[in-house]
Amino acid sequence: MADQKPALVLHLAAGGEPLLFALTTEEAERLTKDLSHFVRTGSVQSIQTKDESEVAVNFSHVAAAYIDDLNRKTRVFGLH
Repeated sequence: MADQKPALVLHLAAGGEPLLFALTTEEAERLTKDLSHFVRTGSVQSIQTKDESEVAVNFSHVAAAYIDDLNRKTRVFGLH
C-alpha cells in the first residue's frame, strides 16, 4: 500500500477549480477535528503545508472543505 499523501481540499463559494494544499499527517489530523467548525463559523485559520509554508485561509469564502488522499486514483466525493 502506498504512503498516504493528505491534502486539504477547498471548494470556494465563487466556484472554479478546488484548491489543494499538501499537508503533513500531523496537520491533517489537527485540521480534521476542527474543519467543519471553521467552515460553519467562517473563521480565518493558519494552515501549515507539507513544504513548511504557512497559509491563511478565510473559511467564509469556502463552500466545502475536506481532507483527501492525493494517492487515490478514483475521485468520488465522500467515498474512500
